[in-house]
Amino acid sequence: MDILTLFVVVPVITIIALVFTKNLKQARLVSVLGMGVQFLMSLNLVFAYFKEKKVNDDIMVFMKDYVWFEQFNIHYAIGVDGISVAMLVLSSLVVLAGVFISWKMEDLPKEFFISLIVLATGVFGFFISIDLFTMFVFYEIAVIPMYLLIGIWGSGPKEYSAMKLTLMLMGASALLLVGILGIYFNSNADGGALTFNILEIAQVNIPLEAQKLFFPLVFIGFAVLGAMFPFHTWSPDGHASAPTAVSMLHAGVLMKLGGYGVFRVAMYLLPLGAVSWSNFFIVLSVIGVFYGALAAVKQTDLKYINAYSSVSHLSMVLFALLMLNKTSWTGAILQSLSHGFMTALFFALIGMLYGRTGTRDVTKMGGLLKVIPFISVMYVIAGLASLGLPGFSGFMAEMQIFVGAFQHEDMFHRVATIITVSAIVITAVYILRVVGMMLMGPIKNKDHLDLPEATWYEKTGVILLLIPIVFMGVTPIWLSDMIRESIQPFIERML
Repeated sequence: MDILTLFVVVPVITIIALVFTKNLKQARLVSVLGMGVQFLMSLNLVFAYFKEKKVNDDIMVFMKDYVWFEQFNIHYAIGVDGISVAMLVLSSLVVLAGVFISWKMEDLPKEFFISLIVLATGVFGFFISIDLFTMFVFYEIAVIPMYLLIGIWGSGPKEYSAMKLTLMLMGASALLLVGILGIYFNSNADGGALTFNILEIAQVNIPLEAQKLFFPLVFIGFAVLGAMFPFHTWSPDGHASAPTAVSMLHAGVLMKLGGYGVFRVAMYLLPLGAVSWSNFFIVLSVIGVFYGALAAVKQTDLKYINAYSSVSHLSMVLFALLMLNKTSWTGAILQSLSHGFMTALFFALIGMLYGRTGTRDVTKMGGLLKVIPFISVMYVIAGLASLGLPGFSGFMAEMQIFVGAFQHEDMFHRVATIITVSAIVITAVYILRVVGMMLMGPIKNKDHLDLPEATWYEKTGVILLLIPIVFMGVTPIWLSDMIRESIQPFIERML
């Protein structure tokens, strides 16, 4: 069996094994083993990728192609480049950390872990697919379990949040499907057969009018999952009601499908459409960056603060992609990775705090650094990484985004960039405000004097997420170079 198909097979085997578990202990053991193997496979893939690239100059490596539905030329076609490999590492690490954070899931544990790993299966399949139809199928597999995970294991108005999330993402999926079919029916413009294969479509000159028509459908279809303004409202409610591990996967992994799809499909296959529509979507992305940061300042619920922070950071990813140059694109991919690790860490810590204090309201907490120092210090580190402190993953990502954006000399792009950069100041405001109110000063609630520290499994999940945040910040060159190399085909096609 090929090295990439295992990324779908191992989760499926794990799900089958979970069906036969009888209690929480068995369910979490199977989940840890399965997702632990998946994480080790992703690390092995990194080394295998570098080894393969020394002798293989193809855009994608480890490619396999099996006919799935011959009548419509649908294939199970898979392959990876440096961007896909990085996303697979991110996904496998966040899923494994999520299993550790859910160690004490008492309510229907078998069903919970099955749903969680079904979502992960869709994500892994999405990142390895180079056939649009197969990619769309995995996209749907990743999105649908969110309804159950929030609706059954969530809190607060969970049914409302689950339904809102599902309806908005299904609406986006409908637009995306129309856009994909539009690409498919224009994939023989140069006289070949109709195809869903991304690499084959990239060799076709799709007519300009078709690109202008279908680019916004594909872009919006993916960007809604990336919390694009004004279609972002499903995200904060979904985060607030979701259980901790689901919030981690939701923000850390699932929302990355949006930016990845925009880049891999919308911009690569419809480059003239991207140029035509870029200014319009730049305006929306700038609003999203600024609005998300301002909304986070006004919140007192930790989950809503992090949710609106995600809207801001992921809008910055869309902003960088729409700058249409190599530097900003590299920054966009790095920002996606950085945000995935940071926001998963944030939600893990928020879940740990809520489990101990019984509240997510920062105004009801204070002085927690004295009581639970490990959790508090980890929260400070996550906050510093989020506001772009040098030495952490966010700094290099945001620097490349802004340097790339400033390469445009016209007034429109410069003004948009200045507004986006100013959001960093607002980010510092809400991060430092939360740290000051929640962790510093006197203890506001006497019941918080005896809060238990983090357990070994919680520390394991947190440290798994912390390592790449520091590693990307201290040694970003190897990852940046790997991404730049993978971006070259996009540059040659678009610029």
